[in-house]
Amino acid sequence: MLSHTAVFTRLVRDHMGPAPVTVPVGTSCEDAVRRMRDAQADSIVIVDGDGTPVAIITEQDVVRRLAFQLPGNTPVDQVMTAPLQTVRDDELLYHAIAQMRRGRLRHMPVVDKHGGVVGGLQLHHALAMAAQQMVDQIEILTHSETVEGMKHTKQAQVEVAKQLCSDAVPAPEIQALLSRINNDLCRRIVNLCVMQMAAAGWGDPPVEFDVITLGSGGRGESYLYPDQDNGFVLADYPDARHTEVDPWFIELAERMTEALNQVGFGYCKGNVMATNPLWRKTISQWHDQIGRWVGKGAGTALRLADIFFDFVPVYGTGALAADLRAFVTEAAQRPFFLREMYKLDEEHEVALGPFNRLLLDKLDGPNKGKLNLKLTGTLPLVGAVRIAALARGVAETSTLKRIATLQRQSKLSADEQDYLSGAYRHIANLLLRQQLRDFEAGEAVGNHVSIDALSKRERDMLVDGFRAIKQYRSRLRADLTGELF
Repeated sequence: MLSHTAVFTRLVRDHMGPAPVTVPVGTSCEDAVRRMRDAQADSIVIVDGDGTPVAIITEQDVVRRLAFQLPGNTPVDQVMTAPLQTVRDDELLYHAIAQMRRGRLRHMPVVDKHGGVVGGLQLHHALAMAAQQMVDQIEILTHSETVEGMKHTKQAQVEVAKQLCSDAVPAPEIQALLSRINNDLCRRIVNLCVMQMAAAGWGDPPVEFDVITLGSGGRGESYLYPDQDNGFVLADYPDARHTEVDPWFIELAERMTEALNQVGFGYCKGNVMATNPLWRKTISQWHDQIGRWVGKGAGTALRLADIFFDFVPVYGTGALAADLRAFVTEAAQRPFFLREMYKLDEEHEVALGPFNRLLLDKLDGPNKGKLNLKLTGTLPLVGAVRIAALARGVAETSTLKRIATLQRQSKLSADEQDYLSGAYRHIANLLLRQQLRDFEAGEAVGNHVSIDALSKRERDMLVDGFRAIKQYRSRLRADLTGELF
């Protein structure tokens, strides 16, 4: 059985059929129908002289507009349906489903990045991926390619998360879906900004670039309202072009971060955004900066590295981000650096005291007496697993995938994997549930959970999870530092 969120992860190319039959503009209707019959096709695509699809003729067109009504030598130009809607092969499937449903289209040609026809998508095949509830979710998650439309998509995430949570879909699956939607919104916003800049006279991007997202979005572990953590990775260019290239990307960064804020991704309080030159660099500059972070292994450098390591590309070809990931994976495997990273992450202590007593927030305010499940739950686990993964050259960014990979490498026992994965899933479920409750109550969505809102079984599971995290962190500390206590 497919996951409740599977349809949101698939690309059009994964579900398209063979490339449709094509004929050039000017072909006679008789020849076009013969080609359809010989190929046993239910549609035929009309292409221009460059092979770009411009129109379509379907079986319905033949029956309603052509058969017994027009001479066979009538050019297809007189009966074809134009302009033609197409979809890129690297588009997310659920966007294509929404486009076809709203346009009442049964067939849609699939094109590659160059505009050439590479396949065909049929609505009934695509819908076979989605149960009715998923179709309903697709409808509320797809809007116009405008900032206002994407704002509606962002707002609709809460309703979808609530539906999935009520269907007992595991919290990590819901987190992954929220992250994919957020990253897709970022991609669409960048694309919109690039087009707007071209229309405003800025021209096309002066060099190739990837946009990366960091933190929970990079791990696929977002909750309801993450702020924006992003950066640019630019292809190298001669210093002589700096006054041409840099202003273009400064403008893009400002437009992108402003649009993201309007959509619902608040500005990062720590200024981890592409508007900050620290997070907007060429690939060579990134190599140099990471080398300094890893080599210095102290203070601010450690904190910046800790923020950076979970990045994934959300716009561009991904080639520059892949280069950067390979460099980071190798560069970070330095014992001294990893020891210092661990000491930094020790600031995030697990909320479990002597005699397995849960430690509650003592600061005056609305959260006094509650558990901060992010600061004292997921962060201590995420940080420890990240360090262990870096030490072993694991390129994965998801916490659960890192845990699974470490177990396959015999760096975690089967029991440790089970306890740590279970701890992450349980904490994520409690956090997401609380955030949905906060939203329903009209309160600020945060990371604090009242212990009174937990059942005895949930508290027991939380204690077991916290204990497993503490034990693993102690073992990791001994592995990295040689210190037992």
